[in-house]
Amino acid sequence: MNFLAHLHIAQHCNSNLAGNLLGDFVKGDPNKHYSDSLSNGIRLHRFVDSYTDRHDVSRSAKSLFSDQTRRFAPIALDVFWDHCLANHWQKFSTQSLEHFCLDSHQQIFEHQESHWPENFITIHQKMAEQRWLESYQDMSSIELVLQRMALRRPKLGMLKNCYQDLERHYDKLQCHFHELYPSVLAEANQFSTLQLMKNQKER
Repeated sequence: MNFLAHLHIAQHCNSNLAGNLLGDFVKGDPNKHYSDSLSNGIRLHRFVDSYTDRHDVSRSAKSLFSDQTRRFAPIALDVFWDHCLANHWQKFSTQSLEHFCLDSHQQIFEHQESHWPENFITIHQKMAEQRWLESYQDMSSIELVLQRMALRRPKLGMLKNCYQDLERHYDKLQCHFHELYPSVLAEANQFSTLQLMKNQKER
């Protein structure tokens, strides 16, 4: 799952929005540097990534990629799942995608702290200003995201070629998303609830 899905999952679980985005930018034990609320969000992000990656549906989706691109499939699929969510948003939320994105960004800006990773602050600023999340509705934006990721990190050069696999198996991957995402939401909610119970016991 990518940025949009992590924010939606955070809202679904009443988890910290910023924490669920920070998950890609924070290493190690988050409690050493962040509040319980942010740390819980970071841990939920990590759980979602791990659960999604090992799910049988994800394995089936990865098998659709060519031999040359399969090792990069998890990254491409994370971006593609956001495309699926954006296109079928009304199935998962009563709030419009536009309002959800505006509200989410505003909440994060309001609670932003100076000790957050600088690259996260920069990326979130661009995400909000350029309306990345809403743009995921168009496959042309997904292609652009993969191309930019491939350019930024030479080791990910083949990532741009994953777009052909996404296009070739578009309908089947959409079906995979509709099978996968409800399961992710349910498991994430259970994980988040257990985290809150653990925090309460430790107080």
